[in-house]
Amino acid sequence: MPATIRSEFSLALNQVATERGIDPAIVLETIKAAILAAYRKDYGSDELEQFDVQLNGDTGEAKIFKDGKDITPPGFGRIAAQTAKQVILQRIREAEKQAVLADYQTKVGAIVPGMVLRFDGPNVIVDIGRTQAVMPVSEQSQSERYHLNQRLSFYIEGIRETTRGNEIIVSRAHKGLVEGLFRREVPEVASGAVELRVIAREAGGRTKVAVYSTQSGVDPVGSCVGQKGVRVQGVIGELGGMEKVDIIQWNDDAKLFIASALAPAKDLDVILNEEKKEAQVLVPDDQLSLAIGRDGQNVRLAAKLTGWKIDIKGKGMPVEAPKEEAQPKTDQPVVEKGTNEKVEEKAVAEKPADTKV
Repeated sequence: MPATIRSEFSLALNQVATERGIDPAIVLETIKAAILAAYRKDYGSDELEQFDVQLNGDTGEAKIFKDGKDITPPGFGRIAAQTAKQVILQRIREAEKQAVLADYQTKVGAIVPGMVLRFDGPNVIVDIGRTQAVMPVSEQSQSERYHLNQRLSFYIEGIRETTRGNEIIVSRAHKGLVEGLFRREVPEVASGAVELRVIAREAGGRTKVAVYSTQSGVDPVGSCVGQKGVRVQGVIGELGGMEKVDIIQWNDDAKLFIASALAPAKDLDVILNEEKKEAQVLVPDDQLSLAIGRDGQNVRLAAKLTGWKIDIKGKGMPVEAPKEEAQPKTDQPVVEKGTNEKVEEKAVAEKPADTKV
């Protein structure tokens, strides 16, 4: 079998396509469009639809045809190369960006390693490998302070269209970051033996995770906590070390689930209103502050986790009795109809006698 000899043009074409991660055919079409633009600039023709550009993929020789006739000017290849250089580079950059966006479109919802590259006003620009991503203020954890060259794990929230074009948005505040970290730290979660049913998070403060085992004999809470808490501590460390993570076992019984969701408070009595989906929780007085949490954070996250509206009350609080209608005050005895004489006689009889001093 004869050896295939590739020209410098062919080698350069494939090198550019490989480095940029785009199809060589796209590069060839870009060069054709640039050559046509160069011809229009030099020879002032606006009827581009009548022209056809043929480009040899091996030698790089370009020819322009009009109605099937070769009208390539002498020395046009060298002139076109200089004129079309910027157009070619611009088109290749655009094609490269589209290829990168298409690649990361499949990674939305995953976590990726990244490095803080620079700051664009309040936004953080992050290097995530093949391209750069943006982390807006709304996706930043309030307890974290970012600095240049800092390496962190980021959640790919999505791709948004902005005034600068399409941009990849990453997050450190999304609850999906917690889910991705548990998948990475806990083999049972990665294999599907343990499910993360619901996650309620306030980034930088507290996160509550409801876990459920799909395989008999597997302890969902113990699997996520790990021996001596090593697994959950790995997740907390990735979240900056300041965020608390509560792991709660999922329960179909709403009363038990709500009581567990209000951890670390204990000895709770839960009264449900199924119609309004409201729960009244009676808490011992010494557990009241734990159930509510700082600024109401614990009960707020428990409500998000369970989907119930939760009302916390201390067990020592007096129960309000129903109010009775107030009777009008009067100095005269109450007289019933038809009994005037008897009531008057009784009133006179009960009147104390005058005492002379």
